[in-house]
Amino acid sequence: MEHKLTYENWDTQLQEKLNNELEDFMDVIKWAYHVYQDRIVYACSFGAEGIVLIDLLAKVNPFAKIVFLDTNLHFKETYELIERVKKKYPNLQIKMKQPEQTVDEQAEEYGDKLWNKNPTLCCHLRKIKPLENELSHVDAWFSGLRRDQSPTRSKTQFVNKDTKFNKVKICPLIHWSWDDIWTYIQLNDLPYNPLHDQHYPSIGCEMCTLPVASGDDSRAGRWANFDKKECGLHQD
Repeated sequence: MEHKLTYENWDTQLQEKLNNELEDFMDVIKWAYHVYQDRIVYACSFGAEGIVLIDLLAKVNPFAKIVFLDTNLHFKETYELIERVKKKYPNLQIKMKQPEQTVDEQAEEYGDKLWNKNPTLCCHLRKIKPLENELSHVDAWFSGLRRDQSPTRSKTQFVNKDTKFNKVKICPLIHWSWDDIWTYIQLNDLPYNPLHDQHYPSIGCEMCTLPVASGDDSRAGRWANFDKKECGLHQD
């Protein structure tokens, strides 16, 4: 399948054709690198899904481009994990993308601890704008979204029109379950964030992430005191 979709030349029929023809996650990854070559990047949060997708990407392209949105507010365990991943996959191009403002500069302009007052604005400044800048250099990006993560992600396709960033968004893991993710991690002895063992299924910035009670939605610990479950990266 040589077909190349771009946001500027979007073809809904071609999108449907691709989503019907691509059979599994490796097909998706191989197709994406064949078509977009170095014009595709993986925006990775280094959660459990992220570790799996990094390993799969590295099997197809050992020099894959990975970007981590470094808000400077992540758990120390997340930063330690990134260093372990760099050692395991020395050829990967892992970029720590910084916001335009430091945390102190943001506090001077918007007030201290913006995440407690307006977490949506904080996410916009420290995650969405940096990713927008990073994606300006590519045609497509990978995401580790899975359909069973939340109702808002249940209709995600392998190949998606991303109207948030005006790009093509490729999601190879849409059919994977949480159990699938952990089976793969264990079978392949992959490094992962130890916070997952402390009831943190979804891990973001330290001050906006809490452990989740058994049986709760996997994203229940994100922005727990607000009517907010997404940082905005995956919302149109």
